[in-house]
Formats: sequence, C-alpha cells, structure tokens
Amino acid sequence: MKVNSNIQAMIAGNVLRNNETRQSESTERLSSGYRLNRAKDNPAGMAISNRMRAQIESLNKANQNASNAVNVIETAEGALSEIQDMVQRISELSVKAANGTNTDEDREAIQSEVDQLTKEIDRIAKDTEYNGQKLLNGEQGLKGYVTNLNGANSNSGLSVVSYDPDFPLDNLSLSFTKYSWSDISNVTVSAGSTFDVKTEGNIISITSREGAKLVVKAEDSLGTDYSYDNNRIYAGLDLSGIGGMKIQVGAAEGQEINIVIPRVSSDTLGLSRLNVRYEKGAQEAMDLTKSAISYISSVRSRLGAYENRFENTISNLDVAEENLTKSYSTIKDTDMAEEMVDYTTLQVLVQAGTSMLSQANEQPQQALQLLQ
Repeated sequence: MKVNSNIQAMIAGNVLRNNETRQSESTERLSSGYRLNRAKDNPAGMAISNRMRAQIESLNKANQNASNAVNVIETAEGALSEIQDMVQRISELSVKAANGTNTDEDREAIQSEVDQLTKEIDRIAKDTEYNGQKLLNGEQGLKGYVTNLNGANSNSGLSVVSYDPDFPLDNLSLSFTKYSWSDISNVTVSAGSTFDVKTEGNIISITSREGAKLVVKAEDSLGTDYSYDNNRIYAGLDLSGIGGMKIQVGAAEGQEINIVIPRVSSDTLGLSRLNVRYEKGAQEAMDLTKSAISYISSVRSRLGAYENRFENTISNLDVAEENLTKSYSTIKDTDMAEEMVDYTTLQVLVQAGTSMLSQANEQPQQALQLLQ
C-alpha cells in the first residue's frame, strides 16, 4: 500500500480522460450533424468528401446554367414567333396585292403596311436580348470570314452574314460578276460539295444538298483586296465554326453546349426589297415570304431541339447531383441513431469512471489505519 503514487487513481483518471474526449467528439458529431469535422477524424474520407462537395456545388451551378439557357431559348423563340406572324401577314398582303382588281392607290397602301412590318421585324431582331446580350442580330450566330484565296483576311467588300451549324465546312471559294453592289450575278461556288446558289440584290444565299444555308452579303463599297478581272470578283470563305453562346453544363472543362442562333433580319429573310406596287413584284413577294417562313420555322425548330436537349441535361444533372450527394452523405454525415448509442455508452462510462476515480482517491487514506 503506497501513499505517494496512487496507481489506481492514475489508471482511472486516464480512462476517464479518454472517455471524456470520446464523449466530446460524439457531442460534436451530434451537434454538427457531420461524422467528419476534422481531418484527423478520417484523413482519406475528408479528402474524398471535400472533392465530392466541390463537384456537387459545381453540378448545382451547371444546372442553373442549363436553366438559364432554356430561358435564353424561350426569349429568342418568343421573338421569332412574333416575326413569323408578321411575315405571314406580309404574305397575305402579297397575295392581296397580286390581285388585278387593286388600283395603284390600293397597292401603295399595301406597300406602306409591308414597309412598316419589315421595319418592325428588324427592330425586334435588333432589340431582342437576354441579360444585355443580343440574340437575333447575329451575335449568337456562327462567325464566318471572307479571305483571299491564299487564306488571309480579305477586304474584298464581302461579308458572311450567317450560316447554319450543319453547313459543310469545306474550303469554299466564291466568284461572281459585279456591275454594282446591288447587281451581282453569275455566282460560282468552288468546293467539294454541291450547292444551290441564289442571288437577291446584293445577297448571295448558298444552300447545301442537306438544306443547310449560308448567306453572304456584298457590301455597299468596294474593298481594296480582291481579284478583279472583267467585273468578276474572286474570294475565299473561312467557316471555322466560331461563335454562338457557350453554356457550361458540367463540372469539368469542355463540358459545354453551344447555342447557335443565326441572324434574323429583313436581309437574311430576303424581305428587304419587297415591292408589291406592281403585280409582278407582289408575285415575287409571295415566293420570298414563303421562303422566309420556311427559314424562321427551321430556326425555331433548331431552338426547340436545343430546349429539349437542355431539359434532358437538367434531368441528368439532377440525377448526378442526387447520387453524388448520397455518396457524400455516406462519408460525411453522422448516423444520428448509431451515434446516439455510442454517446449513451460513453456517458455511462464517464459516470462510472468518475465514481471509480473517487474511490481510487480514497485508497491512500486506508494507510492511516496502519499508523494508529
């Protein structure tokens, strides 16, 4: 029996401290809801859970991005719906103007309405925007460039107005006869594919066999960098697929969807020079409006396909986020029922340890009996 060294009290005290520490950690897990609160709790699990958390938050933002893209598409599609209604009205007016019972005054009144509708089409196309970004003026379309035949940038007086995403990206060269910028003809396209070429004033429309369309415009003034021989101009076209609105729909680089909205205007629709004052002009307007309606319908159809794709993307992101959150919870979150069982056990052990430490501290007093 020893007085200076109370081994039993030391043992009871060590066990009590360990149980108190474990009870404190259990209390932290119960109060925070997390099984891992510090790296020491599970170093590997902490690293994995932190990566999962970052990925979950990224997927959540990607989901929001996709939802914003749906709003962009709905905004553009709504404006196109109004434009299509106006083109349909112009078509009705063209049919009306082509009737031989109309007087010159009647056709002049019809022309006035056609002009106003055309201006409104251009205004809507110019002003339609989402978060300050124009949607229908060509900013979200694919950017093409006119080049020299050796591939350098050209100042030939030509510009690429728009082209469809599925237009063949062949190395194209273009040549045509120019008498004035409003009078071009004999257009020839040199490429590996077969194209249908039409001119309307200074607008050149090139359509692939699959129906994809490219629109090139001859500018109002003649450039300085061109091949010019007997009123014939030669130029190259660079269609490298640059442009559109890129939507980040994933947590990693390159996980994106490109929204391409071609330019919509009276020029691209072929309606900028409608003249229904004469019967022949009214008949031509009937054909042009039919083509314009078909063009708008194709753009709206593509936007509808984009919207369906983004809705599928949102659904996929929801599932991915749900499954990843479940895995994250398995590693990171506290099982409250299991932890409560451990906490109750530790609570009993701490109480028992306290009692045993009290009794162990009384052991040296028994030595006093030997001194009596």
